Amino acid sequence: MEEKKLYTLLVYSENIAGILNQITAVFTRRQVNIESLNVSASSIEGVHKYTITAWSDPDQIEKITRQIEKKIDVVKANYFTDDQLFIRESGLYKLSTESVLQNPEISRTIRRFDAHIIEVNPTYTIVMKHGITEDIIAIYRALNAFGCVLQYTRSGRIAVTRGMQEQVSAFLEEREKR
Repeated sequence: MEEKKLYTLLVYSENIAGILNQITAVFTRRQVNIESLNVSASSIEGVHKYTITAWSDPDQIEKITRQIEKKIDVVKANYFTDDQLFIRESGLYKLSTESVLQNPEISRTIRRFDAHIIEVNPTYTIVMKHGITEDIIAIYRALNAFGCVLQYTRSGRIAVTRGMQEQVSAFLEEREKR
């Protein structure tokens, strides 16, 4: 049995109600958990981009990608490993202002991780960090060790391929020629 890796799927579809349900149903049927999901408009007018991460083996992720691509409203679907993409996430950390003021190490930790304080009030301090998943989790663990974290969340992954244009662009150009 092959070892599971984290894959990122980039799925492009028309903006049709219900397509997200159809895409996630493919994962459910194969009993693969989605780790993160981000949906937004793409650089192509009328086409939405789904960035989905999931732990899988190469055979399983290939089957999932093919099944998703068979959906009528899906334009294109591809899977990637982390080295094939430029990836970012955001993390938000709500900290106890009292703790932040009493312990200068907390502020040093925020600076060391190149995070930003975006709001301070008497009750809480909000810190934001952009970066790769490992960095977002690492600052959470460092801050949590001080016992000052009131809330924490991180965004789904956003990703672009390392190529010059979105892979769906060539596919759409070819389809237009027909």
